[in-house]
Formats: sequence, C-alpha cells, structure tokens
Amino acid sequence: MAPLPGAKERSTFTQVVKYYENKQYKRGLRSAEQILRKHPDHGDTQAMKALIINSQGHTDEAFALAKAALKNDMKSHICWHVYGLLYRSVKNFEESIKAYRFALKLEPQASQIQRDLALLQMQMRDYSGYIQSRRAILTARTTLRQNWTGLAIAQHLAGDLIDAERTLSAFEDTIKTVPPKFDHEHSEAALYKNTIIAEMGEIERALSHLDAISKTNLDKTAVMEMRADYLLKLGRKEEAEKAYRALIDRNPEYRRYYEGLQTALALTYADIEPLQKLYSEYAEKNPKADAPRRLPLEFLQGDGFKQAADQYLRQMLRKGAPSTFANVKALYNVSAKRDTIQGLVEGYAAHPQAPQVNGDAQKDENGEKTRSGKQESSEQTPDKTEVNGELEKPEAKGVREDPSQFDFSVRYFLAQHYNYHRSRDLPRALALIDEAIDTRPNTVDLYMTKARIWKHYGNFQKASETMEKARTVDERDRYINTKAAKYQLRNDENEAAVKTMSKFTRNDAVGGPLGDLHEMQCVWYIIEDGESYLRQGKLGLALKRFSAINDIFEVWQEDQFDFHTFSLRKGQIRAYIGMIRWEDSLREHPFFSRAAISAASTYVRIFDYPSLSKGSLANGIGGDLDKLDKAERKKAQKKARKEQEKRDQEEAEKKDAKKTAGFGADGELKKEDKDPNGQKLLETTDPLGDAMKFVNPLLEYSPKTIEAQQIGFEVFLRRKKYLLALRCLLTSHRIDPLNPVVHEQLIRFRHALKSLSEPLPPKISEMIESQLSPMLAKDTNLSESNDDFLSKNRQSAPHIHAAVRTRQAISPDSTNRNQKDISGALDSDSITLQDAMHGLALLKDWETKQEVISEYVEKARKKWPEATVFESNI
Repeated sequence: MAPLPGAKERSTFTQVVKYYENKQYKRGLRSAEQILRKHPDHGDTQAMKALIINSQGHTDEAFALAKAALKNDMKSHICWHVYGLLYRSVKNFEESIKAYRFALKLEPQASQIQRDLALLQMQMRDYSGYIQSRRAILTARTTLRQNWTGLAIAQHLAGDLIDAERTLSAFEDTIKTVPPKFDHEHSEAALYKNTIIAEMGEIERALSHLDAISKTNLDKTAVMEMRADYLLKLGRKEEAEKAYRALIDRNPEYRRYYEGLQTALALTYADIEPLQKLYSEYAEKNPKADAPRRLPLEFLQGDGFKQAADQYLRQMLRKGAPSTFANVKALYNVSAKRDTIQGLVEGYAAHPQAPQVNGDAQKDENGEKTRSGKQESSEQTPDKTEVNGELEKPEAKGVREDPSQFDFSVRYFLAQHYNYHRSRDLPRALALIDEAIDTRPNTVDLYMTKARIWKHYGNFQKASETMEKARTVDERDRYINTKAAKYQLRNDENEAAVKTMSKFTRNDAVGGPLGDLHEMQCVWYIIEDGESYLRQGKLGLALKRFSAINDIFEVWQEDQFDFHTFSLRKGQIRAYIGMIRWEDSLREHPFFSRAAISAASTYVRIFDYPSLSKGSLANGIGGDLDKLDKAERKKAQKKARKEQEKRDQEEAEKKDAKKTAGFGADGELKKEDKDPNGQKLLETTDPLGDAMKFVNPLLEYSPKTIEAQQIGFEVFLRRKKYLLALRCLLTSHRIDPLNPVVHEQLIRFRHALKSLSEPLPPKISEMIESQLSPMLAKDTNLSESNDDFLSKNRQSAPHIHAAVRTRQAISPDSTNRNQKDISGALDSDSITLQDAMHGLALLKDWETKQEVISEYVEKARKKWPEATVFESNI
C-alpha cells in the first residue's frame, strides 16, 4: 500500500506511534480514527489501532483488525510487526517469531523488529536463532559494546565458549584508549570473560587473566573469591591459603571461606587439634564474630565439644541473643551432641545466675556465677570478664547488667529445645515458655514460640490466638504480622487472615487487600489460603488459589523480557547469566511443586467423585454428596445453589461499594475477575486434562521429587496412559524403593493391567512386562503380597495406610477389615498427628459409619487431647 499522501496525515501517524509508546491510548486511538476517516483501508494505521485496543484489553477485536490490516497491505513490515506483537501479548511465541521473520524479509534493516525477534528467541531459548539475530544487530552497529556482549552471551549460552571468548576479545582489540577507572561496564565484561575461560576448563589461563585485570577491576570481592578458587583447583595450596585468609579477614562470618581454607590446609574433620587451633586463632582475632566459635562445634566430639559448647552457649545466652537455639539446632542431628547441649543448659537452669556488675571477676562453672564479695571461684581478675577463653575489657566499669538476662535466655532456649522435633517434650516446653512470659510479658519472640508449641500440639485455634497476641505486642512489625496471618490460615480463618494482612497492603487496589496480595505476588499467602480452602472442602476456591500460583510463575517467566535488554544496557552480565539459569529451573521451586501437587490431586479427586463439581456443593459440603440418597441429594443441591446465589450477591455488593479503577499500581490494565470463587475451574468437563497443566511442568522440572512422580502416576493411570504411568512408577521406585506409596501404586498398576477389558497391543504389553516384572512378577498373588507388606510394617502408620488403600482398591468388599486396621494404626508408637489425620480422611472417603468415625476420633483424642482437628469431628 502506498504511504499516506498528505504531510498532515503522515505527521498524525507519527503521533499515533508516539502515543502508543507513551501509553496515551485514548489520544492514540483518536488520532488513528482521524486518519481512518479519510483512508479507511490504510493498513499501517489499522495495525497501530489494533495495537492500541489490544493494550486496552480488547484482544479479539485487535486480532480481527490486524488481520484486516494485513489483508489491505500484505507487504507492510509494520503490519507484520504488529501481528507479531499481538501474538506475543497472548504468549503464542512461535507465531510471533514467524510474523517477525516475515517482517524482516520485507524490511531487513528494521532494527526494532530485529531486536524484538532476538528477545523472543532468547525467551524461547532458541540459541542458534539468537546467535544469528545478535550477529545481525552487531553488524548494523559495531561501535556499541553491548552488541558485542550480546553476541558473546548468545554463544556462551549455546555452549560455544571459544567463540564467546573470541567475540569479547575482538571488541577489546578495538579499544584504542584505556577505559576510565570507574567504567563499570568494562569491569563486568572483563570478569565475564574470565568466567568463560574458567568454564572452558583452562584454570591456569583464567588465573593469569584474572591477575591481569585485578588491579583495575571494581568488584574486588569477586576477584579475590575467584582467585582463591582457581588457586585451590590448581593445587597451589600455599597461595590458596593466603587468599582465603585474606577473604576471612575481609568477612570473618562467611562459612565458605573457612571451608576453602580448610581444604587449602588439607584439613578434614578428623584433624581436630589443627582445626581447633585454626578456629581459636580467628576467634581471638575477631572477638565479635560468631562463625569461628560456632563452626568448631561441628567437628568437636566428647569433652572437647562439651567445653566449646559451654563457652559458646554462655556467651550467647549472656548476651540474650534470640537466635541462639536456631544457631545450634543443626547439631541435634547427632544425638550425643543434642544430649550434651541439653545437659549444659539444664545445668544453667538448675543454678540460677546472680547479678553481675561489669568489671567484677567471674568464673562460670556449669551455670554458677559469683560476684565480688561472694566469690566461690579460685581466681579473680579485676576489671575483666572471661568469655570464651579470652579476657575482654568491660564496656563501662561498674555498669550493672540485667541480673535476669542469663536466666531468662536459658528458659527461652529450653522452651525451644523441648519444642524441637528431635528433643520434643511439649508439656515441659509450654511450662518453660509460660515462666519466661511471666518474666517478660512484652517480648514478641516468647509468644511466637508458644504459638509454635500449640501448633505442634495440634491445637491450631490456640496457636492462632497466641500468634495474634504476639502481633499486638508490636503492631508495626511486618514479620510478626505475616506470621499471625499464616497461623490464622492454618486455623482456617481466611477472612481474619486477609484482615490481618490488610494492615500492610494497599487496600484501595483492585480486589482490595486480597487483590493487592496477588498483585504483589505474595506466594506464601496464596498457597496457605488455597490449602486452607482445600481442608474446608471448598475446592473451587482452592483451585483458584493454586491456579494463581501457576499464573505468578508464568509472570516470572515472562518478566525475563525486561532484563534481556536492561542487563546489557547496564552491563550486569554475570547477574544476567545467573538469572537465565535460575529461570531455566524456575518451576523446581518448592512453592510451585507444593501448589501444583495440591491442584493436580484436587482434579484427580474431582475425577473420582464427579459430584464434587456440582456447583457450590464443592465449595463447602460436596464431600458428603455421594453419601446421600437421590431425594436428599436434590434437596442439598437446591439449598447449596441458594447459598451460592446469596454469596454471589454479597460479593457483587462489596465490589460495587469498593469499586476502583481497572488499573493497577503499575499502570497496567487489571481485568475484572469474573470467577472469583473458582466455580468455572471446578465445573470442568476434563479434570484430568486440567491436571496435566500442573503435572507436565512438575515432571519436567522436578523429576526427583517423589510426590510429583506419584501424582503423575495417578493422572496417567486414570487416563489409561499405561506407559507414562509406568515411567512415573519406575522413577518413584528409583528415588525411594521403600516408600509405602510406591508399594501401593505398584500393586494397583498390576491390578489395573489384569483388569483390562481388552488386552494392550503386544508391543506395549511386552515393553511394560519387561520393566514391571523385575519389581512385581505377573503371576504374583496381589492380596498375599499386600498382606505380607502389611505384616512387615505393622509399626508404621504410613505403611499401614498404604496397605489398606491397596486392599480397598483390589478388594472393595474389605472395607470393615480396612477400617479396623486404620484404627489399629493409632496404637503405633511412631504415629504422628498428621498420620492420624490422614487415617480419619480415609475413613470419610470410604463412607464409614458415623459410630466407627466417632470411635476413631475418641481414640485419637486420647493420644492428642489438644488437637482441634478431632474436636470438630465428634
């Protein structure tokens, strides 16, 4: 199509482009309409109008107009560019790349299109295409350093390290003047080149290059760390020792530096005396550092450990450091060390401390402390205090310390100690924390610990109330505010949790406090909220939250677009490479796995019990629908629909009362959520297909997570994808062959194959048998195999539950026997509260009679009298 004939129209078109770039969409739309009134078939203007209305949220109209623009002008690179941008906005990157490439055929010199294509290729990890695009960009502007760096990054990520180094060196050869001393971009590029050389395995050359650039490089810490690492890899241990000592002098708290120094000195945890001498040296040199005093506790044993632990604990408890227990609880992996620490601190508690005046002599012996005028110690050194084997001068002689600080810290430590799972004694922990609270009733940490104790009791109501009390002690503390909200969610107080979080959210945002939490991508809250709704049987709301987590991870994936250009422009190359590698493993994050497994499990449950998707029943009472007869079911559905209509009306009234603009804080259009309760997600006609949206990324990015493989098996088995189900089963077996769920799924898989109405194709059947038979022979009696498994694991509740689930699956008439076995699991010494709750859920799934459930609950209450979950089921 010919360009616009008049200069005024051409100027107006230029304004349209500027208005779009500045997000002045209304002005841009008016200007585009002005041109189209005179030239209704002008393709470029139609394309720009499509781009603007797409930004306003009218995607379907935008695509229709863009197609009309292409029809009017197929040879316009602008139309094809816009078409690619529209596809990019809906995340159809493959079609977007096709459109960009066609636009470049029409206008090879269009730098903006070339950059957009390069961004998408990087986003899609199409490294070969990215190299071509970066080379084209470099050819167009060879004087710009970031173009050279961009090509090197493309070659580096594609694995072509030699060409990446050659590209960076080629630009360095073009530099005719010495870069300024504070040229950050040059400094980063030099270190980036050094990392490439090191990745090539040429450590000697990397060290030589690092020495050459070290004097002018701005990141001194990185240079020192890399140099120490290279020296260690080259076996130059004397030089490596000096390098790591210099790093420790720079930061005496960084554990990795001490580990490097130990390696340089060829010391292992068996070399106790040299190691103790080494750490004592740094403890004396850095009296305020924690690391040189804490790290020796990991390799010391026996009396040496007891003495070092005594000194460390005394110092920390005397200072009243709240993190003391957190610092030492990792040592509880060794039972002897756990018992030693318990004995020491109990000794402190048995011999209360007397008041101390700074400057008085003292000598601690298992908690005994003397003061001037009443000494029981044999030695006294005036004006100095012995701490950790060294003498420290008091900060202010004659200043009296808080006489209760040490004793208070001891009680607080012991409360945490007895609350910890490796040394748990909850009654003792509760008594100690109450004593501490009586002493200092306005200390936030005490109430937090008490809330954790109630949580471990299973009393989520008291845990929530106690954490709320902690929040009221310091209402300006965001951390304790979030902890209070978390505990409210654990107690299924969703409305109260939102109200608590609203104290630190932008409440005028679209959707109120909850909308702001979604906008801020507060992942922990959304997951906890979803799990709370799942416990309550409100499956629609649970799926809504889990889907929001998936959307947030999609946003994080898409957010890379901004950094592909930003990092090059700012010269942050090493950080950019780190971000790219992090993004490649983004969905390995535990938050995603947790949400995805819960969502997929919910969809599996909906598939097994289709009545759960019947309207609002699945948002509260759907779990009992299958137990009702036809008349009662109809009545319950009618009642639930009325309740849902009432809730929908209340939600609409709230929205009208709090109606705000449809744009978020970032100025982006925020679409109104037309399904706030997840009703559409719930009423899916293909629950297994929806489950696959979560299962596929789980299996791709978290293949070593056994729960991911197990939920994958459940979905594939129901979809009758037997080879895929077998693959998940084999992977689970490799990860943990003794896992009770692996046994259950193995028996069920063999049972499913035996129960097929039609045999599998011979090749598939042969392939399955070749892999399955070594684990479970084809002629195995499944019931006997399962009973044998149960008899061998009578003391493990998870194994008992797996066995009875298996028996129920292969013998549906064995319900009474299974119910007795589940009740018997409560007699196991190793059973946990979570195991008991799982047993209760199984009984409910099997439509167990109320008297059997009541007997189970009563038996469980005797074992966990404080657990609220059993109170609500009587």
